[in-house]
Amino acid sequence: MHGNAFESIEIPAWVWDRDETREILKKRDIAGLFGLAVKYAGASQVRISAATGIAQGRISQHLRGQRQVTDLEVYERIALGLGLPDHARMLLGLAPLDIASPTGDRDHEHQEQAEELAARIEAAAVIDPAMVMILSTDTNNLRLLDRRLGSAAIADKMRAQISQIERAHHHAVRPGIRAQLAHVLSETAALAGWQAIDTCALKDAWDHHERAISAARDADDPALLAYARGQQAYVLTDLGRPAEATELLRHVRTTYDRRVPGHLRTWLAAAEAEAAAILGDEKTCRTALDHAAALLPEGDADPLLPYVSLNRHHLARWRGNCLVRFGDPETIEDLRSALAGMDGTYNRAEAGLRCDLAHALLAAGESDAAQPHIYRAEQLATMTGSRRHARRIAELTRAATRASR
Repeated sequence: MHGNAFESIEIPAWVWDRDETREILKKRDIAGLFGLAVKYAGASQVRISAATGIAQGRISQHLRGQRQVTDLEVYERIALGLGLPDHARMLLGLAPLDIASPTGDRDHEHQEQAEELAARIEAAAVIDPAMVMILSTDTNNLRLLDRRLGSAAIADKMRAQISQIERAHHHAVRPGIRAQLAHVLSETAALAGWQAIDTCALKDAWDHHERAISAARDADDPALLAYARGQQAYVLTDLGRPAEATELLRHVRTTYDRRVPGHLRTWLAAAEAEAAAILGDEKTCRTALDHAAALLPEGDADPLLPYVSLNRHHLARWRGNCLVRFGDPETIEDLRSALAGMDGTYNRAEAGLRCDLAHALLAAGESDAAQPHIYRAEQLATMTGSRRHARRIAELTRAATRASR
């Protein structure tokens, strides 16, 4: 029974909640929408025409997929004619008719959402400073494991750590605890960002640093913010955009240089020198390196900056990494000095240092002396899963092979 041509079309309410129907609405699939009227309301083309004010011939064309609707007013007539509830209208891209209840009758769903939110806020409410300290310690332990083993070995632990901290921070109500959680989240996300850079997952790296930056703002911590933004410049460098990386680092230094501790000021200056070296700007590079050397405080680290490990040996490594690009004759001795100062706990950093030393030795025509460093760098890069160093090692291996012929 198709009924009288002027009877209203009544599609059962449950039809609008089906996944298939939701996809039809999202895609503005008019043929599919008219098909629902035929299937669930027994509507003929004549009834659909009468209900929507669209000529029957065009209804037929719509059903065959031969005609598309482009006019918003026609969509409105179709929605009214087929009796779309407000949540279906919204999926179709139309305003709800009942402004007071734009999502339709979804009380049960809303109640479930409210109960879930209440449970998560209640779970976050039990977090106290002691628990925040445990989370911070866990992140520091992951940092130590990363230095020795690389990101691949702790990838699952990192994902779980970020998820746990982020969920707690998202639902924390007390301002003090929320700020403390934001601090730990920023540190953890920045660590994940660096790991992603090392594995050449640059989109993930960018996203992790954006998370770190946002959390640093919530923590109201300029040191965390400067570090996350500075480290994000390495994503630009690896994308082949060293000029933008240099500009970003210069901006970060100008903005935060007087507001952050000495070790971080040194780190930012050295990072700017590295970006300038990649860009080929030797003058800026050397100026930034001299500035970094002048800023370096006594001692290996600042306990307030567990994410920055920087002493004179690390800075010598950084200097060598920069100046090797300009053929500086002192580079080899700088790098050898830095290597002698390594304590065996920074495996990924040592891989990079040996790459720099091999590069300098090859440039000096000492290919035999370069070979052991390439070999050891390859071992360390394999151990830590560093794709970033692996790419460079492959280039050095080819250069060493050419030099030995």
